[in-house]
Amino acid sequence: MIELFSALVLMFVACWWLYSKKKEEEKIAWIPKVPGFPLIGNAWDLRSHSDRLQVLSSYSEQFDGLFYLDLGVRKIIVISDVKVLEFILTSTKMLNKSKEYGFLDKWLGKGLLTAPALRWKRSRKIITPAFHFSILRQFVQVYETNANILVKLLDKETGKESMDIFPYIKACALDIICETSMGVSINAQVDNKSDYVFAVNEMSRIVVDRSFSAIKQLDLLYPLTRDFYKERKYVKTLHSYTESVIRSRKEELKGKDLEKNPEKLKNVYEDLGVKEKVAFLDLLLQATSDGEPLPDWYIREEVDTLMFEGHDTTAAAMSFCLFCLAEHLDVQAKAVEEQRTIFGENRNRAITPEDIHEMKYLELVIKETLRLYPSVPFISRECEREIQYEDGKTFPAGVNIFLYVYGLLRNPKIFPDPEKFDPGRFEETDFSPFSYLPFSAGPRNCIGQKFAMHEMKAVISKVLRTYELVSANPKHRLQLIAELVLKSTNGIRIKLEKRNWD
Repeated sequence: MIELFSALVLMFVACWWLYSKKKEEEKIAWIPKVPGFPLIGNAWDLRSHSDRLQVLSSYSEQFDGLFYLDLGVRKIIVISDVKVLEFILTSTKMLNKSKEYGFLDKWLGKGLLTAPALRWKRSRKIITPAFHFSILRQFVQVYETNANILVKLLDKETGKESMDIFPYIKACALDIICETSMGVSINAQVDNKSDYVFAVNEMSRIVVDRSFSAIKQLDLLYPLTRDFYKERKYVKTLHSYTESVIRSRKEELKGKDLEKNPEKLKNVYEDLGVKEKVAFLDLLLQATSDGEPLPDWYIREEVDTLMFEGHDTTAAAMSFCLFCLAEHLDVQAKAVEEQRTIFGENRNRAITPEDIHEMKYLELVIKETLRLYPSVPFISRECEREIQYEDGKTFPAGVNIFLYVYGLLRNPKIFPDPEKFDPGRFEETDFSPFSYLPFSAGPRNCIGQKFAMHEMKAVISKVLRTYELVSANPKHRLQLIAELVLKSTNGIRIKLEKRNWD
């Protein structure tokens, strides 16, 4: 009797699943479907993280920027069409991130990146003052100090036929984000065997692998995989690191009497002309919700989020930018000439906010780098309810929407000759904010994009003024993979020579 009942329950569940799947397919029938295998659909095509960009780009070209994939347990609508992207990114009904971001929960909780709409709105309001332009001006000295450490460390790499620039840039970016946003120096560049950096890399891989795996997506089956146990270990490392930063900053605030005098910190933000640096973490430690201080877990989630987003994305962008400059000596020559105009004979003087503002051509170089190598190659959203797109076209409730930024930025209809590195294209054309999305767009765009641009200009400027960048020997070909942040599995290799400034 029990066996019969169990069989009936399983049959009912299977029938309901098939019925739901059929109804969902009917609602998205207006979107082209990529042919796949029975049961697993397209999961086999996307099994290798090293091939995903090529596979998705191929589908994107074949189906003109709009198609859907069946991964067995769920479907993903993939979009790189500008019109549909604009609709998604400006919709107030699609502010929630997709279920895939839930794979970050054990690490980031519900920080700004992964937060549901209600918490995101509250957190964004609390955090926004930390990125005011007048606050960012105060961090230029931090960029300068850490860029000086970077070029000293790079001295031992000069003259080599090939070196991987990424680990150096990543450690520099981690030092900068900790000091500017957390108010704590961690000396990651000197202590270059950071468990934190390794754990971030592994968590990035694990999360993306789960997103495309029919087995790892399921909470029931995920504990049967090695990544489940690796994740537990890495999350412990990451949380321990963050908690130590918070404890350290609390001690410093006690020393400054800010913990007992919140009005003093508040006045620092209101008087934007002050010279004292104010950390993002300070704002969280002094913020209140309904008259009560923010709980420690809330602060840790926001700190974890910013420490990840604030160093990994900018490190990737800066590394790819230096690679592009090494590969395109004509572009490098123009960028260096701009630096000579700004710094004159004294290339080693400290950089100023005004210098950063004057680096117009370098900004074009960074923008073109982010077009070819967007730090965040895709963004995901989820429909909170069924949404009408056009007559007879809807996005069903609960459907996963995959905004394929990498494919958009290499679309020849938007960017002619898309594989060509040409910073001039941003000088001549005013692109729609929804055709150029390295920092996303709409309400949930990147809160730190101005900070990131300032940091990238300052660090790249220092490297350019110190070294000539040359193609690695033998010539290096990037092997791109789409994790949470775009990476190259074989490093980002260039050659460095001391620059003659005379």
